[in-house]
Amino acid sequence: MKVINVFDRYYRGKCTYNGVERKGVRVLLIATSEEGMIRYEAAVSFFPHRDEEDFAVSCDAYASEELYHAKGRRSKKREEGLLQELPCHADTLAASLGGTIAWDTPLGEARLG
Repeated sequence: MKVINVFDRYYRGKCTYNGVERKGVRVLLIATSEEGMIRYEAAVSFFPHRDEEDFAVSCDAYASEELYHAKGRRSKKREEGLLQELPCHADTLAASLGGTIAWDTPLGEARLG
């Protein structure tokens, strides 16, 4: 199984989960390829971000959603479309955890895989 973070970026966010206030959120588009099948999922993970160097992502405030699953392999065209839809899916996932994402306040550059 090959797992690739097609998109990975940190943003400011707001969420209180398990009694812990979280001020950062990691947004991902993940591709998983195995035995001729390709799967894409959107994911968000809120973390405390207590200071400008705190990027310790916790695993309890995490939500994901499968966006695509079919025979085939990675496609740049498909990934471009999924990246355009990612903010909408990420907002829905964040809301399911009781949080919000400040899209206009990234905490660094995007990493593309």
